[in-house]
Amino acid sequence: VQLQASGGGLVQAGGSLRLSCAASGFTYDNYAIGWFRQAPGKEREGVSCIDSDGSTYYVDSVKGRFTISSDNAKNTVTLQMSGLKREDTAVYYCAADDGITGAQAMCATRISDYLGQGTQVTVSS
Repeated sequence: VQLQASGGGLVQAGGSLRLSCAASGFTYDNYAIGWFRQAPGKEREGVSCIDSDGSTYYVDSVKGRFTISSDNAKNTVTLQMSGLKREDTAVYYCAADDGITGAQAMCATRISDYLGQGTQVTVSS
C-alpha cells in the first residue's frame, strides 16, 4: 500500500486547512484510512479515520470541527479541518490498514499497517 499525503501548512487560529491522502495498492476489499498526529513531546494520537464500510471515528478534541470523507473513485481521503486551535499543531500522518480492522480500531489503537510521510500543520494565535 502506498500513501501520498498533501495539504497542511500555517494558519491562524480559527482558520481552516484540508489534508488529502491518496491511497493505492490495497489487497483486500476492507480497509481503513485515517490521520494520526504527533506534537513535540506528546504521544501519537489517532485524529480521524474512515473505513471501507463508511464508518468514521473522531477523537473527542476534534469532533464538530474536523470532517473526514473518502472519494472511492479517486482513492482519496480528505480531512477538512475547521476552527483550528493552537493545540491542533502537529505533524499529521496518513495511515492505513489493509483488512478488516475498522476505523475506530485503527484510530483508537494508533496502530496501522502503513504510515505515509508526515505533513506539518501549524496553528498560530
